[in-house]
Amino acid sequence: MKIDKKIIKELTDYLNEFNLTEIEYTDKDTKIKVSKSNTTSSNQVVSVAASTPISNEVKSKVISGTEVKSPIIGTAYLATEPGAKKFSEVGKKIKKGETVMIVEAMKTMNHVPSTIDGIIKKICVEDGQPVEYGQTIIIVE
Repeated sequence: MKIDKKIIKELTDYLNEFNLTEIEYTDKDTKIKVSKSNTTSSNQVVSVAASTPISNEVKSKVISGTEVKSPIIGTAYLATEPGAKKFSEVGKKIKKGETVMIVEAMKTMNHVPSTIDGIIKKICVEDGQPVEYGQTIIIVE
């Protein structure tokens, strides 16, 4: 991957010109993020992060099965409380309608049921992670 230094220079100039702390540029498969932080001295630290899309090798390692998706936007929890037994664990047999996770939204705990009978192959979110509507939270086979 070749990074265009001209774009980084332009983004850095925009940071200074508009007194920004961070700017991000996305073009097709490339994403460049430039940020700066003021230190106690007059020196400025500028950091650049660039990323490219996931390679086909990683995409091919997707686990097959039925995806159970989040019905709402919120925070996913794997158990009723910290330290309690988890609803879902890889390899566990579950039945249709059985709670696999809780998604909390606006102080309301919403139990997410399994859509099929099967064995949990993958848990796609971590405890306390924000989830979007329609995001896959577990895969059941």
